[in-house]
Amino acid sequence: MDPPVSLPAESVRTEANVVGAARKLIAQVLSSRDECESLRRVPTPMADALAKAGLLQMYLPRSMGGPELPPVVVFHAVEEISRADGAIGWCTMIATCVSNSMGLLKADVGRQMAGCPADMRLAGSIRPLGRARAVNGGHRIDGRWDFASGVNHARWLQCPCVVWDGDKPVRSEAGVPMTRIFWVPAESATILDTWHVLGLRGSGSHDFAVADVFVPESRSVPLTAPPMERGLLYEPRLHLSWIWTATVGNAMGIARGALDAFSELASRKSTTMSSALLRDRPLVQARVAEAEAILSAGRAYVLLAVGDLWARASRGENNLDAAVVQARLAITHGMQQAVRVVDLVFHAAGTNAVYERNPLERHFRDIHVAVQHAAGLPAHMEMAGKALLGLRPTDPGW
Repeated sequence: MDPPVSLPAESVRTEANVVGAARKLIAQVLSSRDECESLRRVPTPMADALAKAGLLQMYLPRSMGGPELPPVVVFHAVEEISRADGAIGWCTMIATCVSNSMGLLKADVGRQMAGCPADMRLAGSIRPLGRARAVNGGHRIDGRWDFASGVNHARWLQCPCVVWDGDKPVRSEAGVPMTRIFWVPAESATILDTWHVLGLRGSGSHDFAVADVFVPESRSVPLTAPPMERGLLYEPRLHLSWIWTATVGNAMGIARGALDAFSELASRKSTTMSSALLRDRPLVQARVAEAEAILSAGRAYVLLAVGDLWARASRGENNLDAAVVQARLAITHGMQQAVRVVDLVFHAAGTNAVYERNPLERHFRDIHVAVQHAAGLPAHMEMAGKALLGLRPTDPGW
């Protein structure tokens, strides 16, 4: 493995300064969110500001010029942005999650892709929806991928493909189709205007397509290849625990933003059924307290469980089964509880909540789309339950 590169002082990110950098962008996020919603993508100045702050590559390996930050730090940074706007926070989260996959590549290849100082802006997919065929020096790929959040400001696209030979997929000895991940420059793709949705409209999660694009051997790896990076962030079994910590950070940030919006609303609005301000009503007060307790408890569980897994793995403990279960369970539980929190204050707001002029309406739409992410699937509860009952979960990453 290549030695880590020397980083400029301004590109080295610690917990204090990466979260501080996120907080410094809040005013710009708030001023960008309506344009973001209208454009159905992150406005270019906003994307550039996120990149300059190092927030689109928080899992990029140090050997490639990245910060390689611990998951709890990433949680806090994503949460801050998402509290101000769910879609901009979502794109911050997705780009960071995809930057983790760079650990599969050789360090010199990653450095070439990221540039110096590193400015790695990634989008793409984890699903092998394309076709690849081997040619001299690499592969040529075709395909169309969906849900490519942040594709409009991405510089590189991750494109998993099934490898074909003629009119048939190449299969392993076990009979499974061979798959590879390919990275292509964003300008090689065509963005398809497909993102017409309920929530997270500003995330620009459009489809994209590539047609007969050559990818050199150095920029592709088998889907099952071990990572080239040896850092803890790139450990295959823990991969989903780390990247989905960022995902639940987005959900909890949206929920916190909803509580902020409701608090402001409650101090100045009544409803059609009563002239009393919302904040002066006992039932509303109880709902807010319930929502706060739910969000704070779920958040504490995530930070405790993920922090414990990180600490145990950092010490080199051999048996991480129980810690993995707790981290994965906390993540899925946290996403589901974030929805519950937003629903509580949305309904407490009465008819005020349904107007687009009220920020609470957008938080409601955003959280109900965010929880559709794989990290929030109820099936993870089943896997956690199996483990807690002494059975072996069948899904990978447990």
